[in-house]
Formats: sequence, structure tokens, C-alpha cells
Amino acid sequence: MEQIEIMARGLRFPEGPVALADGSVALVEIARGTVSRVAPDGSITVIAETGGGPNGLAVGPDGAYYLCNNGGFEWVEREGLTLPVAQAKNYTGGRIERVDPASGAVTTLYESCGERRLRGPNDIVFDREGGFYFTDLGKVRAADRDHGGVYYARADGSFITEIAYPVLTPNGIGLSPDGKTVYVAETETARLWAFDLEAPGMARKVRFPLSPHGGRLVAGLPGFQRFDSLAVMASGNVCVATLNTGYITEIAPDGAVVRQVKMPEAYPTNICFGGPDLRTAYITLSGTGQLATMTWPEPGLALAFGR
Repeated sequence: MEQIEIMARGLRFPEGPVALADGSVALVEIARGTVSRVAPDGSITVIAETGGGPNGLAVGPDGAYYLCNNGGFEWVEREGLTLPVAQAKNYTGGRIERVDPASGAVTTLYESCGERRLRGPNDIVFDREGGFYFTDLGKVRAADRDHGGVYYARADGSFITEIAYPVLTPNGIGLSPDGKTVYVAETETARLWAFDLEAPGMARKVRFPLSPHGGRLVAGLPGFQRFDSLAVMASGNVCVATLNTGYITEIAPDGAVVRQVKMPEAYPTNICFGGPDLRTAYITLSGTGQLATMTWPEPGLALAFGR
């Protein structure tokens, strides 16, 4: 395994990295309320100011950035880490936004699915038809929490539908290489779920009592480990950022843990792949505000759009 190198420092809880063709990385800074770009030399440029809590990020069919905005967090400093702890005091709701990377203009596409308001949209992935799947983590307060869910929507703002609800803290989301399975990482249980698709936005559900929400259980980790975002490999394996223990965990579709790679801190939150062979892994070390890079043993899966 190659050595981990730090590409950028001074970010404010970075997440949602997207590797770009020129070697730079677009990402969000949740605590700063921005979409930012990290150049190959590590310099940071703000692309757009979204406010709230910009979270997952993806390039759409029109070249724009599509953003999950969780509405914002309150923050604490704990053992040298900056961490989100609860719903922001000025929280007004979650939303899906479109960001023009040239002008920085931000447009709101969705704030609800039917009568259900979005609470904390978290991560997003496009299919090759131009629609996208996204997770809503929910929201946590001192004495209660909102449920989360998994949704599918069109990029033009014309259609949104529920895939699964309620789900306990759904976080990372990704599509299998054939586009027939949506993977969802559940934070507080450290479980990886799969939703097998019959058509875009339509999942074949597993019945209770084998599933609480219709997903098919792929894997779960023991002990106090928690899952954040994920990226799918060209092989079909799923790399999940694993909190508290501080690993990237690679899981095969049959649930076997292929490898766990230790990160320099306990809060690696996201991983994406770039470079000419898609073997360059970009990893957000969010608690310390860093973007790390390393060579992964196998290539990541090419995303539907971008690069």
C-alpha cells in the first residue's frame, strides 16, 4: 500500500470530494458553508457560498454540481478534532441544490418529497440516465432526532420519489458497476445495505423481518465503528469511510471485508477516485480539515458524469 500524503490543509470539515480531470478536487466545506476547489498544489478556492451545511457533491449531465445541503450543524472541538454534534440553531431545513461552477450561482431544486420535508440531505450519486439517488441522514437534537431516508430525483427539479423510509442515519450512497444496485451506508449501525433496482428510482424490496426498510443487508462491522460516505470500485467492491476507528473499509458485494486501510485520524469521511487509471484515492480527513491522497490497489469506478 502506498503512503498517504496530505494534499491540502486548513479546510473546514471537508466532505463530498469529486476528482476533476485537471488533477484538482471539488469538495464542500460543511463548517464554512462553501463548495470549494483544491488545486494540485493544495491551494483552495471558493466556488460557491451555499450557507447551511453543504454535504454530498456530484457532477450532473450538464456539468453543474449537484449538492446535498443538510441545513447546518452546531460544532464542538474535541481532542483536536472539529466535529458536528447537532442541528444548527439557525437551521431552516434541508435541500438539494444546483451549483453553477463558473458563476457560483446556487439554485434550490428540492426541499421536500411530497409532504415530507427533507431534513439533512447527505450524499448523492448520478445514474447514466441523468437522474440521481441521494440519502437524507435526518437531523439530531439534544433530546430527539428526525428519521432519514433514501430518494431518487431528476436533475431538472421535475420529479422526486422515495426509495426507502425510515432509515436510521443513511449516509454514503453509490451505484454498482452495472447500475442495478444502490448501496447505502448506515452511520450509527455500521451497516452496508443494498437496494436492487427494477428501474430508475424503483427498488425491489426485501420484506420484514429480514429488513426494516426494504434494503438487503450486505455487511455490518462489530464494535464501535460508524460508517460515513462510500465509493464503488470498478470490481464492484465498496469502499466505506469508517469513523471512530479511522479506516477505509473495502467490502465485497457478498459482504466479505477485503481490506481495512488505516487513516491518520479517526474521522475519514469520504473517498473518491481520480487520476488517469482511477487508482488515485482522495480522502477527506474532516476532523482535522485535510484532504489526503494515496494510490489504491485497484481502480475506482468511473462515475456517470464529470472528469
